[in-house]
Amino acid sequence: MNSETERSIHDALCVVRDLIREPKIVAGGSAPELEMSKELKKYAESVSGREQLAVKAFAEALEVLTTTLSENAGLDPIDIIAELRSRHEKGEKWAGIEVLSGKIQDMSKAGVFEPLTVKKQIIKSASEAAVMILKIDDVIASQKMRAPPGGAGGGGMGGMGGMPGMGGM
Repeated sequence: MNSETERSIHDALCVVRDLIREPKIVAGGSAPELEMSKELKKYAESVSGREQLAVKAFAEALEVLTTTLSENAGLDPIDIIAELRSRHEKGEKWAGIEVLSGKIQDMSKAGVFEPLTVKKQIIKSASEAAVMILKIDDVIASQKMRAPPGGAGGGGMGGMGGMPGMGGM
């Protein structure tokens, strides 16, 4: 048995395990993530400051699944996300990517479902990604605030030559 076959069997067994642990399903094809992202972006407009940044970062993190799914299916992620956003704005909350046909369809009608436990893990991962983005933004913002006017200035270590004990390397 080759490694691709083994991976496919492993994935299928994990789905069965997930369904036994929590026998609930939702539509697949990234439809729930796009719907959550849409609603979060709307909500972000009602808050301000850091909270708005956090909500927007989380909404964007949810869309990464759609990008990855469309790329893996050999589709143009920009076109797919644009069409999915449009469909979700029109109220098609189960619109998602049906990868076998390469088309956007109503996932509940197409019979494309995933275990709820998988979606919970996606939300957890999106949360972690959003937190990471905010931490990076904080680091960049704090470095900009500490930088002297006009650039990096003459202080600091200045590369290897400015480090004590380096013998004029």
